[in-house]
Amino acid sequence: MDDFSRSLRNALAINAAAGGGGGGRKLLSAAAAAGGGARSSSTPPPVFPWWVAKSDRQLLEARPSGAADVGPKAHLVVAQDGSGDYSTISEAVAASVEMRRRRFVIYVKRGIYKESVEIKKSMNNIMVVGDGIDATIISNCKNVRDGFTTYRSATFAVSGHGFIAKDMTFENTAGPTKHQAVALRSSSDLSVFYRCSFKGYQDTLYLHSMRQFYRDCDIYGTVDFIFGDAAAVLQGCNVYVRRPLPRQKATVTAQGRSDPNENTGIVIQASRVMASAELAARVGSVEAYLGRPWRRFSRTVVMQSDVGGIVNPAGWLPWSGDFALSTLYYAEFMNKGKGGKTEGRVTWPGFHVMRSFREARKFTVGDFFDGDAWIPGTGVPFDSGL
Repeated sequence: MDDFSRSLRNALAINAAAGGGGGGRKLLSAAAAAGGGARSSSTPPPVFPWWVAKSDRQLLEARPSGAADVGPKAHLVVAQDGSGDYSTISEAVAASVEMRRRRFVIYVKRGIYKESVEIKKSMNNIMVVGDGIDATIISNCKNVRDGFTTYRSATFAVSGHGFIAKDMTFENTAGPTKHQAVALRSSSDLSVFYRCSFKGYQDTLYLHSMRQFYRDCDIYGTVDFIFGDAAAVLQGCNVYVRRPLPRQKATVTAQGRSDPNENTGIVIQASRVMASAELAARVGSVEAYLGRPWRRFSRTVVMQSDVGGIVNPAGWLPWSGDFALSTLYYAEFMNKGKGGKTEGRVTWPGFHVMRSFREARKFTVGDFFDGDAWIPGTGVPFDSGL
């Protein structure tokens, strides 16, 4: 793996030096998927990226999961009361291997499912649909303090290509004293999470790797609660800062890019960053930041979002001393709200306040990970890139 990593880094560097652009974006995307062309500004923008097939869009845009027409669309139904095919999600996932189709839909009826679920790399194109946020809940409490690694602490882990989740809640109830405790870990390429909630404290949402898109989701946490080295865009989402341990600072992101030629990063766009209900009346009691650099070339962009007063005027927090402050890439663009003002931001060499649409367009769904769609709702004029 070390040899392979070195070879890949060399290939990315050669591609960038030869004018491949995008920090190796073209090289990586060619190996992963193809498709999507330019779209004129007069074309109505779709809600989902180009890789979501027409049939999958219909599933995502269908009526709420509890509607009468959902049952026939699902290949398997999970229900705790015995009215489905299985009573646990893990059983349904295992059964899907013997019933493979291009898109395999598992409908999970409302209830709290206390289990750990893993969708392995060989399990492609699975869709899990629930009855809504806080109606269908997958819950566990694995954590580092009790002997699990951060990676293995995930309540729900998915590696298979093309995973989709809709109307679900994924939670880790270990609490802040247990430190790292992941609610969802994803390394599913071309995956979509729509109208889902991710609840935890430290390390809630592990954006492990590959291309991931989150739309209309809620994410709760305390420390580094959106972290990893995927190419991930979160749009129309609510990011809630919870109360950390005493004297502990809250950090929303911890992006893990370790090579300047990687095309990875976390983009939070057209979203809201705010205090959770427990902190709403005591915003000043917690020091919160948009992120800190987990790895040397950490990259995070917050743009066109409403940033609440929970965020410290400095905006970003060092990891340790001056580590990565000149090699990271942190940027903000057209944010609003009390915490969105950039006058008092850090003065690190790697921090940027973007001034132009051209600069910001690099981090849209279309340009950042080769999607060909712009997600509506920002209220900003757009062309094929923005």
